[in-house]
Amino acid sequence: MQHILKCAKQYIGLAEIKGPKSNLTIAGWIKQYATNLGRWAFSRGDDIAWCAVFVSKVLDECGYRGTDHGLAVKYATWGKPSRISPGAVIVIKRTKQGVDKRTGSRAGYHVGFLVRISRHYIVILGGNQSDRVKVSYFAKSKYDIIAIRKPSEL
Repeated sequence: MQHILKCAKQYIGLAEIKGPKSNLTIAGWIKQYATNLGRWAFSRGDDIAWCAVFVSKVLDECGYRGTDHGLAVKYATWGKPSRISPGAVIVIKRTKQGVDKRTGSRAGYHVGFLVRISRHYIVILGGNQSDRVKVSYFAKSKYDIIAIRKPSEL
């Protein structure tokens, strides 16, 4: 699954535009890959939680079908279970209630591509991590791993 991680890395640095304007690349991905959200999501531009959209975009680019759903939690049952492996799709959930300022999720779920898991951190390459594509460290004390998945074809 290293090829998936390599594909995702090319987008590192892509970021939302603050204010009323939107990054047209991200807004286009939302329109294409968050089909469940309809016109509401597209009218909001890049101001929605778009981590699942990023995962769907990268998987599509690598020749796999994602969920095409705007909710991160939908990846918890997508594909098939995976071992801890770089490039696997990982779904995490914040242990505290309320909006997660790092990911924008109201439900606390986040999805991205696993880089590694250390003693204290889950390292994820994902979209909508502080409003951009980047590698982030999520403390195991604040996030639970919900699922680690891979495409059914692998």
